[in-house]
Amino acid sequence: MSVTVRVPAKVNVQLAVGAARPDGFHDLANVFLAVGLYDEVTVTPAEELRVTCEGADAEQVPLDRTNLAARAAIALAERRGIEPAVHLHIAKDIPVAGGMAGGSADGAGALLACDALWRTGASRAELLAICAELGSDVPFSLVGGAALGTGRGEQLTALEVGGTFHWVFAMAGRGLSTPAVFREFDRLTEGLEVPEPVASQELLDALAKGDADALAAAVSNDLQPAALSLFPELADTLATGRAAGALAALVSGSGPTTAFLARDARSAAKVAEALEASGTCRTVRTTSGPAPGATVLGGASA
Repeated sequence: MSVTVRVPAKVNVQLAVGAARPDGFHDLANVFLAVGLYDEVTVTPAEELRVTCEGADAEQVPLDRTNLAARAAIALAERRGIEPAVHLHIAKDIPVAGGMAGGSADGAGALLACDALWRTGASRAELLAICAELGSDVPFSLVGGAALGTGRGEQLTALEVGGTFHWVFAMAGRGLSTPAVFREFDRLTEGLEVPEPVASQELLDALAKGDADALAAAVSNDLQPAALSLFPELADTLATGRAAGALAALVSGSGPTTAFLARDARSAAKVAEALEASGTCRTVRTTSGPAPGATVLGGASA
């Protein structure tokens, strides 16, 4: 008996970042869009908790209890007074350490899979509360679609999306630490007045209308200067995508993956081809959004 859950990557079409709070976190206005790159998490009963992983960059994924998938299983088991005796197998297709919430996706996937396997009867609200405890991006990985994340990103409001948006993602040759990027943001904004983060109404309207041109004019990422400061070569990748016809180019979340909004699938293919030929990135992927959140694919029937 096993349960497999598929869970999507995300791109931040807006990431507005406030000043550091006393607890070290930052208030955010984080507009998430789930996109069609997926990890799959399979949960099988075992004698003890263990984690395995396959796929691109699997060697970079921790296989101990620091893995968000393991932490999700432990958190749900503790709430139900049971042992988290499961084998968690992660089949990765979301870039590792790429600013696309791959680890968060695995946490959400493991939580939903364990809930189905153990038949805990947890409510959606309880699952979202556990997600929020695990990390700022984990609740959105469960929900998918499009949403505005406030607080530190974990308080979600679903957003309407009126069409399909085509994306190209360029994976960099090395990773970037999210905490390091936030520290660099704090350094770059030291002594400056950092405004309260607010979602752009123009951007929300563009999503609702499915208008790629309007969305391109409104996308923004307050962490991009910090990511470029730590990884200056990303500027060459962004310039390559723009020159190839991308409507917008930005660092995805804390990076180092760069995201390019294209007018349609044909334009996305052209941008991807230029990026692949440029030597400015390691790998390139094309996909579209919105995509559904964590979804049970099968299992828990035997």
